[in-house]
Amino acid sequence: METSTLQVRMLGQFAMRLGERRIGDGDNRSRKAWLLLAYMIYCRSRSITQEELIDLLWPGDAGSGKPANALKTMFHRVRGMLDGLGDSVGRKLIIRQHGNYAWNMSVPLRFDADDFEALCQKGAAAKDDGERLESYLKALDLYKGDFLPKLSSETWVIPVNAFFHNLYVQTVRKTIPLLEKEKMTEQSSALCRRAIEIEPYDEEIYRSLMRNLLAQGKQREAAMVYRDLSSLLFSNFGVEPSDGTKELYRRAVRFLNDREVSLGTVREQLKESGPGEGALVCDYDIFKEIYRTIARSILRSGDAVHLGLVTVSEGKKRVSRRSRDICMGNLLEIIRANLRKGDVVARCSIQQYVVLLQQANYENSCRVLERIAKAFSRKYPHSPVVLRYSAQPLEPTA
Repeated sequence: METSTLQVRMLGQFAMRLGERRIGDGDNRSRKAWLLLAYMIYCRSRSITQEELIDLLWPGDAGSGKPANALKTMFHRVRGMLDGLGDSVGRKLIIRQHGNYAWNMSVPLRFDADDFEALCQKGAAAKDDGERLESYLKALDLYKGDFLPKLSSETWVIPVNAFFHNLYVQTVRKTIPLLEKEKMTEQSSALCRRAIEIEPYDEEIYRSLMRNLLAQGKQREAAMVYRDLSSLLFSNFGVEPSDGTKELYRRAVRFLNDREVSLGTVREQLKESGPGEGALVCDYDIFKEIYRTIARSILRSGDAVHLGLVTVSEGKKRVSRRSRDICMGNLLEIIRANLRKGDVVARCSIQQYVVLLQQANYENSCRVLERIAKAFSRKYPHSPVVLRYSAQPLEPTA
């Protein structure tokens, strides 16, 4: 067996390298074999009983009636996989100790998860920001993704994955202000984007990305980040971004022009990019501003304006989130097509759209909403959802 250090990677994927040879869980091999190998490496500091390994591979089952023999067969497969790293490597790495199985600790091994944790701890204990930043960046570079993603449903993997995932997010949050302090906004932005891929629901990281983009004068990109976050939070949790995030968005759209422009340029920028058919579809935040503007104006004009709410409800069967999102997308197109250009629509919760119907009395508003419900039923007769709707007059603002 080669004397070089065995390199083991479990963050992002499961792979092993010895010298120039490599094996990984992308190979077409038994899932249980990779599970057994991962467990042996992760628990390498102790010997493991046959009973523990049988329960790992066949929980609540006896394997094939002869669990000890089934386990021997599985170890034969694992050793065969390890032989891809060199002749007889499998028998060298996995040994027997007093009737138990163990990993050969005399073989030098580098484990990315251990190195990642050690670098995070080193950064936290550092006495100055420069050393702390250096350790954190090295740690984050090691984190290629969550722990054993192809085995993420395994009982023993779940808490380990949660530990490393949370440690990664915490380290990102600690690293961002250190980068910002050094005016390394581009590197900080790149770190935020990478972190969002791994943890897509952390609003604090989105805020950091927006803040860094604004510092670089990239207002449009900052606004796009906000819209992506807003859509994600609405579609998954039915909530809006926090006030702090909204303020960053307002800063982004307030200063999209970095120099003086003419009135003609402003008019061109305000034009819709497309043909503008049907109702205006906008974010809920923008809808609120439009609503407040119209509420102020109708006190003087006396125009009839109504607010409509269209709700997607479950029918006889439970609807998955994916099916609900598809229905919401289909419904939006129906709403847009059945409203006039002067009307406005926005998604206001996971399963609701709010519409602003201008120059429409209560009876006409109800007819419009009924027309939308019927159009949806005609186009999607087998849809698993049921539409409910209601209308109320818009209250003027004194």
